Amino acid sequence: MKKEIVEQIKNDPNYIELVTKRTAFSIKLTIAMLVVYFAFILTIAFEPSLLGARISADSVTTIGIPIGMVVIVFAFILTGIYTKRANGEFDDLSNKIKDAVKGQ
Repeated sequence: MKKEIVEQIKNDPNYIELVTKRTAFSIKLTIAMLVVYFAFILTIAFEPSLLGARISADSVTTIGIPIGMVVIVFAFILTGIYTKRANGEFDDLSNKIKDAVKGQ
């Protein structure tokens, strides 16, 4: 790729907006996942009896199993949220950048 094209892309307001929005959104989703994950891990570390409690008196399954599954499902939901936004807003900005470069 020519250096002129790279510089044109870097200076494009759509590119700056894309990088800014994508980075901010990624950081928010990362923080959300880390909070949920570390809350689960810290609960295991410091209050294992809370997650070790049985769901019912005659059950062998503890409350930690469904909570762990919720953590996994939460990760899938965040992935879906990012993918939906990436396929919409972020792709639109990328296409504007491509069109600007092709229009030269």
